Amino acid sequence: MEIAIEEALEALKKDEVPVGAIIVIDEKVISQAHNQRETIPDATAHAEIIAIREACRLINNWRLEGATIYVTKEPCIMCAGAILNARIKRLVYGCDDPKGGAAKSLYQLLNDSRLNHQVEVAGGVMEEECRRLLTDFFKTLRQG
Repeated sequence: MEIAIEEALEALKKDEVPVGAIIVIDEKVISQAHNQRETIPDATAHAEIIAIREACRLINNWRLEGATIYVTKEPCIMCAGAILNARIKRLVYGCDDPKGGAAKSLYQLLNDSRLNHQVEVAGGVMEEECRRLLTDFFKTLRQG
């Protein structure tokens, strides 16, 4: 999660919402990314999507079976869908997203037994650090 937080700090330097993600396979980080919606600009340029694209490219396979994705904030619906479609085994995230979370807060897409794949979910990892990045960012944004 520390590497994901470093990625979130990179997003912060670019005035992006500070979210970072990494993908690990066999205890090795194979991709890492941060939000870039404003930078690119691209509505789908969330940290999770960019990390998934890079991981798939690197292993030359759209299936990331056995992978764990670490994200500083609970994924949104789009990112949860991408995690499912990539067949990622496990999600570890920092803080909940009560306004848009699709792993626990608003929806539980990753554990929906009606879907053909489910993902192990663990939240609250380095929660305070991850939450502080977001609250400080939005506080500064509102003041500016």
